[in-house]
Amino acid sequence: MSTGQHPFSVIITVYDQAHDLEEQLPAFLKQEYEPGYEVIVVDESSTDETPDVLKLLKNEYKHLYSTFLPKASAQTYRRKIALNIGIKASHHEFIIIAKANKAPADTDVFKAVGEVLDQQAELTLGYVTKKHIRLQPFDTIAEAAGHIRRLERKLRKVHECKFGNYVWGRYDFIIVRKDCSLELLKLFEQKISGLNLFGIRLGILWKNLLRRSSTTLLYPSPTDS
Repeated sequence: MSTGQHPFSVIITVYDQAHDLEEQLPAFLKQEYEPGYEVIVVDESSTDETPDVLKLLKNEYKHLYSTFLPKASAQTYRRKIALNIGIKASHHEFIIIAKANKAPADTDVFKAVGEVLDQQAELTLGYVTKKHIRLQPFDTIAEAAGHIRRLERKLRKVHECKFGNYVWGRYDFIIVRKDCSLELLKLFEQKISGLNLFGIRLGILWKNLLRRSSTTLLYPSPTDS
């Protein structure tokens, strides 16, 4: 396993999440990480105050960038398109795909991740709890495909939106090498039937018994202080 700290590009896609950005985004922007990082927010044509919140935050944080997905792109795979826009705008080799409503619990989370991240893994899933984060590396995108399909590709209706939204699974962020990101995005194009999802779950259960160990990083919870 090859580790070492490298700069990160953090990509967050949002739709009508002005409140989440106002409350949570500063925690992404206040990370103490010496190699440096950038945060790229892709707005999926929000109808609330999201653009205004981003404008204010960009005035304060120079490593925050934003772009948008035009309304004309109202297609089934909006999230894939939004992520692709963010990835193309990124400048670093390692990309973190995060959620606006799941901010780092402390200012040294990026540092902790950078110290143990397996650079040879094409993709790493990250899990966040109150007291630690866990990294689950995969040698190839194909090995992680079942997890992504099971947790990301099942669509549901969202009352606030006119288009389907992706259901996130238990994992809270994805770390992917930029040169592997196109393979990851292909997983967002695949429709999965209920029967196939059941088969994927069984396959993941079996692989979990054989997979290599994940890495757990402890950090203080905000409630511990």
